[in-house]
Amino acid sequence: MAERIVSLLSSATEFVCALGLGDKLLAVSHECDFPAQVRSLPQATRSRIDSAKPSSEIDLEVRELLRRCEPLYEVDEQLLATLAPDLVITQAQCDVCAVRYEDVVDAVARTPNLVATKIVALQPLSLTDILDDAERVATAAGVPDRGQQLRFQLASRIEHVQSITNSLLPHQRPRVVCLEWFAPLMTASNWTPELLQIAGGTSLLTKAGAHSEYATWQQVVDADPDLLLLAACGFDLERTKLEARQVTSLPGYRDLKAVREGRVYVIDGNALLNRSGPRIIDTLELLAHLFHPQHFPRDPLAHYAVRAWQPLEA
Repeated sequence: MAERIVSLLSSATEFVCALGLGDKLLAVSHECDFPAQVRSLPQATRSRIDSAKPSSEIDLEVRELLRRCEPLYEVDEQLLATLAPDLVITQAQCDVCAVRYEDVVDAVARTPNLVATKIVALQPLSLTDILDDAERVATAAGVPDRGQQLRFQLASRIEHVQSITNSLLPHQRPRVVCLEWFAPLMTASNWTPELLQIAGGTSLLTKAGAHSEYATWQQVVDADPDLLLLAACGFDLERTKLEARQVTSLPGYRDLKAVREGRVYVIDGNALLNRSGPRIIDTLELLAHLFHPQHFPRDPLAHYAVRAWQPLEA
């Protein structure tokens, strides 16, 4: 079993804790905030982007760094050297989302006392990939049986939702647009379209298993979704509500069917949609509740200490 773990990815940190290995964590990324106990751990990464800036400025800053082939995040090599972990968990899925895989590899290679450190990179694009990651993290940490058990628990919850939504006819499925950035607009891809489908909806303007892409407001207007989800990447519920004003002020917003029928929802994207960890199944159950309250009447997030979603009033 790994005794000294550093997680540089928020979803990996959640997996480590869900596997009962939270006490083995020595450090986490600057974005790791769940479960609450990890907030007191040293942070082994830092962001070069000022997340307090408006969305449009953040987007420009990100694009400029990517244009110059510069990282958005930095690894604290001195902290890694001091902690000397036997396992480092990172990602190779999105250079915008977390520290780059090659930067982690280089940092470990430059540090003599990390020669025996194992690096595991997660790269999920689908719900199946996320379930695979539960086992991947467990195997890397030396507890494969726990990974199999966690996967079974998560998969059972998915199957329960599917057992109810699989029989829905096309006209019974709300047509859904999910936006993960508001200035400029971006639709949520990766595992999100799959979540929408399993929850009993029809995903619009996006493709499952692909990276998220920019969209135009005219595309949203033309799609005229039955239900609109606003889940800004990396932002909590309160910040997303503030950013959502950039969408609600767009021409034709109030004419959308989703707005007229009161089916616009703001979601804590940072906690629920952008992280490919065990709580993604909470998200699936929430979506099923929002799409089909007659079949899923209970709010699955009612036990959350901090509210993670709410309807957006017109």
